[in-house]
Amino acid sequence: MRGVVGWGVHVPHRRLDRTSVPAVAGSGGGKGTRSVASYDEDSTTMAVEAARAALRGAAVSPRTVWLVTTTPVYLDKTNATAVHAALRLDRDAAAFDATGSVRSGVGALLAALDATRPSLVVASDVRVGRPGGTEESAGGDAAAAVVIGDDTDGPVLAEVVGRASVTEEFLDRWRVPGDPASRTWEERFGETKYAPLAAEALKSALGDAGIDGGSVDALIVAGLHERACASVAKKSGVAPDRVVDRLALSIGNPGAAQPLLLLASALERAEPGDVVVLLVVSDGADVIVLRATDALASYRAARPVAAQVAGGAPVSYGRYLAWRGILPVEPPRRPEPARPSASASGRSGEWKFGLTSAGGVLAEQQGTVTAFTVDKLAYSPSPPVVFAVVDFDDGERLPVELTDVDAADVTVGMRVEMTFRRLFTADGIANYFWKARPQREPSRTEETR
Repeated sequence: MRGVVGWGVHVPHRRLDRTSVPAVAGSGGGKGTRSVASYDEDSTTMAVEAARAALRGAAVSPRTVWLVTTTPVYLDKTNATAVHAALRLDRDAAAFDATGSVRSGVGALLAALDATRPSLVVASDVRVGRPGGTEESAGGDAAAAVVIGDDTDGPVLAEVVGRASVTEEFLDRWRVPGDPASRTWEERFGETKYAPLAAEALKSALGDAGIDGGSVDALIVAGLHERACASVAKKSGVAPDRVVDRLALSIGNPGAAQPLLLLASALERAEPGDVVVLLVVSDGADVIVLRATDALASYRAARPVAAQVAGGAPVSYGRYLAWRGILPVEPPRRPEPARPSASASGRSGEWKFGLTSAGGVLAEQQGTVTAFTVDKLAYSPSPPVVFAVVDFDDGERLPVELTDVDAADVTVGMRVEMTFRRLFTADGIANYFWKARPQREPSRTEETR
């Protein structure tokens, strides 16, 4: 039996209220909110956070890591190696990128299912659109990860019982390298293409599983073509109340991360024996049929999707545009940082990426703020910088930058946890390290009680 042995999700802390867009852009916006990656987050840092959550609940070390994204930080360099380093995985564990389209995520997932060793598939995207456009308002930023294995790797929470893929070449969505946003063909054309492809793949996958549409307890329809997804769900033969919420009004569509994000959301609500179907429309249609096992009843996801959706803090539209580099703003009147040294980073990899110390792994520790300062003069893409002295629960002390918090809300005694972030980018090199953020979930000790 092979399937999902763990999962994790990262939804950024900030939310953009879509109703604030028209006052600035003159058009666009809409109802609800979309998740916004902070100025110090990108597809790699979000992938690390989702993968950490997935591995926290899975008692296995993956032998292969797949990083899926349509917004990679680097080309001609593997982004998954930074995820590998931050997770402190063994040197003989392979790390690969799968980039280019939303379908890359299904491809990585199917490759992991076909493998004989435990695999980690993590998908992460920062969706950007032109100001006032539908791509901007409908998009969202997030990451999600699943650990794939069999009975020898730990309890299988959801086993794969059927699958199918259908491929057809047609022009629906495209983005030329270097362009900030995608371009799309007329909506009705995509709908006429995707609907029959999805129906064919769904029928084949359900046949492979030996069930019909009436046996489906949760249907996930993922993809960037909203109209096609709605049409596919309606014509699927699955009852409307069994179609999984696409979280469009709270998170938006996080592109490559959406299939795994919605799968995690569905598994959090599933009961043993439930049939969960993942259907992805992107340059064809792919369907994976899973059945929840008895082990799911005792599984507790780290930072559940529902809790992250319910949380969050607002960000103004102007600051969002500045973070994305769409709105040029006055830069800090300080010298820009020098580019990171490749040789220095190579010598300190365990500390820089894994945050290890003589006393253990600080990345997995919580701590308490014992002193802090608000610096309005230091170089930062989003001033002011809040710097704190943190006493960790294991007795170690570290001066560290805080993130995901407003300066006015920082207090001595605040509980914090570590998060992998980008300090700055210089000469095209992203300088990654760890920051502290307010602890918004129960501590590891409280979770095990």
